Amino acid sequence: MWETEEEFDFLASETLKARYLREGEKDWKDICERVAKAIATTEEEYLKFKDLMVRKLFLPSSPTLMNAGTELGQLAACFVIPVEEGVEEIFNSIKIAALIQKTGGGTGFDFSKICPRGSPGSCGDNAASGPIAVMRLFNEATEIVKQYGRRRGANMGILEVSHNDILSFIRAKHIEGDLSNFNLSVMVPDTFMELVEAGKGYKVWNRRAGLTVGCIFSEIIEGIWRNGEPGILFYDRINRDNFTPELGDISATNPCGEEPLLPFETCNLGSINLSLFVADGKINWESLREVTGKTIRFLDNAIDKNIYPVPEIEAATKKTRKVGLGIMGLHDMLLKLGLPYDSLEALELSEKLMQQVTWAAIRESRKLAIEKEPFPEYENSTWKLPMRNATLTAVAPTGTISILAGCSAGIEPVFSWVYRRTQTVGREFMLVHPFFKAHFKSKLSEADYNWLLEHVYKYGTLQNVENPELVSEEEKRFFRSALDIDWKSHIDMQAAFQRHCHAGISKTINMPDSAGKEDIKKALIYAWKQELKGLTIYRTGSRQRVVLSLKKS
Repeated sequence: MWETEEEFDFLASETLKARYLREGEKDWKDICERVAKAIATTEEEYLKFKDLMVRKLFLPSSPTLMNAGTELGQLAACFVIPVEEGVEEIFNSIKIAALIQKTGGGTGFDFSKICPRGSPGSCGDNAASGPIAVMRLFNEATEIVKQYGRRRGANMGILEVSHNDILSFIRAKHIEGDLSNFNLSVMVPDTFMELVEAGKGYKVWNRRAGLTVGCIFSEIIEGIWRNGEPGILFYDRINRDNFTPELGDISATNPCGEEPLLPFETCNLGSINLSLFVADGKINWESLREVTGKTIRFLDNAIDKNIYPVPEIEAATKKTRKVGLGIMGLHDMLLKLGLPYDSLEALELSEKLMQQVTWAAIRESRKLAIEKEPFPEYENSTWKLPMRNATLTAVAPTGTISILAGCSAGIEPVFSWVYRRTQTVGREFMLVHPFFKAHFKSKLSEADYNWLLEHVYKYGTLQNVENPELVSEEEKRFFRSALDIDWKSHIDMQAAFQRHCHAGISKTINMPDSAGKEDIKKALIYAWKQELKGLTIYRTGSRQRVVLSLKKS
């Protein structure tokens, strides 16, 4: 049941077969060959790109792995599609979204321009259906598109906190299974959060709907406590990092929230596997910077090699040439370095890691601007020196590509050292983290080791193991997983990366099932004060259908 390497290898191989292998391809090297040939412009680039992927130092996002070198040729992972009021406009956006999702891309929408439910006037003689009804149309379209693609469609639905239908939006997913193809986020400005922090919930925020700050914020907290939705996005923080403000404000993100984009913009994502840059207890910083440079060249090439779903997307993308280089395998790197995830040393190291990656990315983008040309909107941007790309770094969740790379996902801590994974290639996998297995299997008898596996699978932690001969206090400190880490430490880690990241950070702030609504309130305020661009909180057990889980009670 608990054969670690075999299960992880089988999970990776089944994922390859289900999503990535094309006709005539047999293994990972064949995929790397196809992708490298499609993205490279020279033989030298081809060899470098192929080497990066074969060694799993860097993996591009799923659409690139699936579509590069094929007739489909759509390489971008993140899209934002505008949604305007009007029948033609709404259904045109649905059509564009369907074309994107068919190729494996994820779509984000700001529904704030849709007239409130029941409103007359500019919406015509008949009462308006409202943004929730429009979202249901998009949700059903995604459901239909699923049967035509290899990857489940994903959407982000966003509503500005001042919209009259904000309470209906917040409550839209109170029943699990509703709007199942959407993540929801409320866009809030600093003025709203300032009133929350000051305890001025009695202030009227929306006079037309008769809503106070406290009423709206309490509903957001209730939704998060119930099942983790909606998320929250901080409008002013996002737009302080809008490098092309003359093109307009940013009001939407991709489905996981790490890539704020202007209407019709896309972003090519890719992630560096940090776990492979540790040798003899030290980080190879020079190698990390060198690999970063190569990956920026890869992602920039992909912009020109891409086959875009509609002309508007191609035009908007090539104006700014945004790319999103991120990282994965953070917790695995920390394990190799002997650092607990929630230690001060890990926090300081994480900030340095993102600083170095972003600095190396900027250096390469400047080289590309000289070799080729700056992005077309450079003169109207906030950059002081010519750049090839308006933005360079974003930390994605890396759910599937981290399976292929054999490392921990994104900047997340290990969910549990022993867990069940479902909703992946139609199978269920029982997994033990290799580092955990290597440490305890060599130390304990077979009976004690199996007991510990069952204990961690049941409780998600080894902090409550009372026998010091099985698990010492030092081991408890080191082997801390997602639910052992308090929400403040989760947010601190996200903030450490955000301080040196151009776009955003996809991360889950885990809370135990015992967490109260006051904890969620404090976390939201703390995240805003820590200058995060957005936040996703999940209280354990608040959903029935999850990808990673423990033993069923």
